[in-house]
Amino acid sequence: MFIGEYRHALDDKGRLAIPAKFRAWLKNGGVVTKGLDNCLFLYTKKEWAAIAGRLAALPFNKANDRALARHFLAGAMDLDFDSQGRLNLPEYLRSFANLKKKVVIAGLYNRLEIWDETAWSSYKQKMEKDSNSIAEALEGVTLDK
Repeated sequence: MFIGEYRHALDDKGRLAIPAKFRAWLKNGGVVTKGLDNCLFLYTKKEWAAIAGRLAALPFNKANDRALARHFLAGAMDLDFDSQGRLNLPEYLRSFANLKKKVVIAGLYNRLEIWDETAWSSYKQKMEKDSNSIAEALEGVTLDK
């Protein structure tokens, strides 16, 4: 399970160190793809296979389904760690997420999200301010059972 928030830096070649505690789960590499909210999603290969299967099964006759599948599937890239526990993020993904030098890696149970540090701070500040109204709008979601 991926949880927590970690700050790291991209090097000049686009390599990003993943927190050591997550490397065991990603020991066979991972798949990074364009996420939502202009961040990147990083999955284990096993988790990605399940998600990719569901995306590939979406009806191709519906424009929104095609668009979502294209966004995640065409944007994806297999990644392996180098000897120092870093992943080399492709330029097109760094550009999509507007990643600069400082990034935040956020654990969200079955995936990691990779954010530009400034974008993460802005998003997090807004989300925390609106958390009560967000929770109120999510009918049927309970965290106490």
